[in-house]
Amino acid sequence: MFKDHFSTAARGYARFRPEYPDGLFRWLIEVSPARDCAWDAATGTGQAALGLAPYFVEVIATDASLAQIRHARAHPAVRYEVAPSEYVPIENASVDLVTVAQALHWFDFDAFYSEVRRVSRPGAVLAAISYGLARIEPDIDAIVDDLYRGPLDTYWPPERAYVDQHYRTIPFPFEEIDPPPFLMRSSWTLDHLLGYLGTWSAVNRAREQSGEDPLTAIAPALRGAWGEPLELRDVTWPLNLRVGRA
Repeated sequence: MFKDHFSTAARGYARFRPEYPDGLFRWLIEVSPARDCAWDAATGTGQAALGLAPYFVEVIATDASLAQIRHARAHPAVRYEVAPSEYVPIENASVDLVTVAQALHWFDFDAFYSEVRRVSRPGAVLAAISYGLARIEPDIDAIVDDLYRGPLDTYWPPERAYVDQHYRTIPFPFEEIDPPPFLMRSSWTLDHLLGYLGTWSAVNRAREQSGEDPLTAIAPALRGAWGEPLELRDVTWPLNLRVGRA
């Protein structure tokens, strides 16, 4: 059953979520058997699909949320489809690379892995990508960390624990490939950080269930720690990967 935690934040997701580093995609094509077709599962608004697009003849980007797909950025090499990742309109043995970025923890693992095997060509690669809390500066990080573990603690779905555990506890029945380290980077203003925090599923749950916005409570402290709100600050996330031959 599709657990829709993000349709209500689809517009913000497209605007505020960070982009994956090009080095990640260049490494993935090195370990993939060919560059004909990639499938980006649970694409959201297409961040990973667009990163793959320069390297593949076709990228099929699927998501169970119509709202997410409607806010995805078009690209001539990307074909967007509304479909759950456990059952997709992709031909048997047609895909060289499957990516799932910041979403595997929501899936029915057995059903998804079965679909990966069905659509994969011999030697195809599955790459599951995740990232945890952003790192900016200690004073800012402390405020965000306190929000994550304090007021939002009861609003996180239980699957979020897989992200906190760097995906190491997710079943992954494939011959694994050790990836090099990758770091996602952005430069943000304070408003961009607040917009990004507004895409968190727990923030949206808190808004809906409590009638209050948890970001309102921390905004003054963030402004104090940030200083000039239009100042750009470096934001980083270490990426956590599980990569294997499908």
